Amino acid sequence: MERQNILVAALLAFAPLVSIPSAHAATAAEAIVVQRAAHPDRSGKKRIGIASYYHSMFNGRKMADGKRFDPDGINAASKSLPLGTLARVTNLETKLSAVVRIQDRGPYVDGRIIDLSPRVAHELGMTHKGLAKVAVTPIVVPMPDGTLRVGEGALAEHSPSATNPNVS
Repeated sequence: MERQNILVAALLAFAPLVSIPSAHAATAAEAIVVQRAAHPDRSGKKRIGIASYYHSMFNGRKMADGKRFDPDGINAASKSLPLGTLARVTNLETKLSAVVRIQDRGPYVDGRIIDLSPRVAHELGMTHKGLAKVAVTPIVVPMPDGTLRVGEGALAEHSPSATNPNVS
């Protein structure tokens, strides 16, 4: 009887863990469908969400823009920002930020908005946790006709409040 009680207690202890959904990584086929269905967001507006960073198995692999992934670069992946976009990524917990270039598509995990190179993840102070809540603020967004749109990130850097914390 005591053995049965221990088994029941163990099952009850692990039941909450079983009911928590794990992050769902897309298959290659699912990623292609998402990529084709997504229309690039060329608005230049800031977005907030969860960032992750590339695993070392991606080192040297081709990215969506045809260049090789460099773990020490400023490369990043976004499902919605156009390739070539420069954006400021700010870790909302640490307040650390870094500039990235969108060169790849992804992340294909529910709830994530950007994948970062290990270098950038280190600069943002997120390598110990692996994930961080971030603000992604486009600085320059390439347009289909070859022109560039100035994003909120560029405008914020030149506003009086960005250079002087006493001005709001």
